[in-house]
Amino acid sequence: MKTLLLLAATLGTLTNSIAGELKVENYAFAKAETSSLHISTPKPDANTIKVALLLDTSNSMDGLIDQARAQLWELVNELALAKCGNDSQPDLKIALYEYGNDRLNAREGYIRMVSAFSTDLDEISKNLFSLTTNGGNEYCGNVIQTSLNQLDWGKNANDLNLIFIAGNEPFDQGPITYESAASNACGKDVTINTIFCGDYNQGVKTHWKDGAALTKGDYIAINSDRTTVHIPSPYDDEILHKNAALNKTYVGYGNLASSKMALQSSQDSNAEAYGSANAVKRAVSKSSRLYKNSSWDLVDALDDNEEIVEELEVSELPKELKGKNEKEIKAYIAQKKKERKKIQEEIATLNKKRQSYVAAKTNKKDNELRNALIEAIKKQGKVKDYHWEE
Repeated sequence: MKTLLLLAATLGTLTNSIAGELKVENYAFAKAETSSLHISTPKPDANTIKVALLLDTSNSMDGLIDQARAQLWELVNELALAKCGNDSQPDLKIALYEYGNDRLNAREGYIRMVSAFSTDLDEISKNLFSLTTNGGNEYCGNVIQTSLNQLDWGKNANDLNLIFIAGNEPFDQGPITYESAASNACGKDVTINTIFCGDYNQGVKTHWKDGAALTKGDYIAINSDRTTVHIPSPYDDEILHKNAALNKTYVGYGNLASSKMALQSSQDSNAEAYGSANAVKRAVSKSSRLYKNSSWDLVDALDDNEEIVEELEVSELPKELKGKNEKEIKAYIAQKKKERKKIQEEIATLNKKRQSYVAAKTNKKDNELRNALIEAIKKQGKVKDYHWEE
């Protein structure tokens, strides 16, 4: 089965990601007692937007991390509108690294892979909220090269492979030169985009612009301490009400269900911590095609594997399905799918009205990190015939 979880690239990083969960690309856990796998055929020729976020977590970067947390869902919502040349819709995978933090292993260049490429948006959100800052040495060349070595960038020429590295120290520090890392990136068809947290000209002087230019990426400078602006709308309360209903359409199965449903709820709360307008953006993401949970939700799993119900053990079923026969289970799942689709369509309709309202009140200088990411992705996507729905 196509899953939303990927194998962490090294054993050392596995213990820093999801404890007790085995990540295997294109598979999902199902039988807790036998550890067997429910398998489905991967989608052929699926193009993918791969985004690796390399974030400086030294002392001065609290604002940067805060912006990343607050703007994740808006980024996802923009990428959900992407289309490839043949009008197919690309998948999205996001990886996360932190660097420049004294708590990290000095022998590894003060670098940690927080998560490998993943489609699990709740895990990505959780990992962003797990980051903390501390003083350290920021080695940009090292973290770029590490991400090139550890992540599975694949060999599909139509994939859009992007690194976004953000920080505020000189770009040329560390034992691995940024020129060498950029050369290796070109060899893997990866574009490096640099985000300097500070004055634009200072970033130029400290090689951040050059670091992007070597792979034809974008360089921008942002004020990392600027608070993210979330504009409320008259449609927010209704969208959030529908998000609560959306959560009730999930039918957990297997040994991941309990923890994943709790994770879904906790990330709703994390989004809400930045205000109801941000929680609305997460609700919109959850109603998009990019939010799938086949590894623990039977509604999504049945879409990927028509035989999932027959393969499940009774012990893997939620209590509401225990004692039901196969026909009854499938009917229950079909009803939940119908409910979910209706709610998602209602959220999408409300969101169009919300977007029109918000657009009229948006200052283009707000949310610089989000703007930088989206503008670079769209610009570089055009080279590979990606375009965006209006």
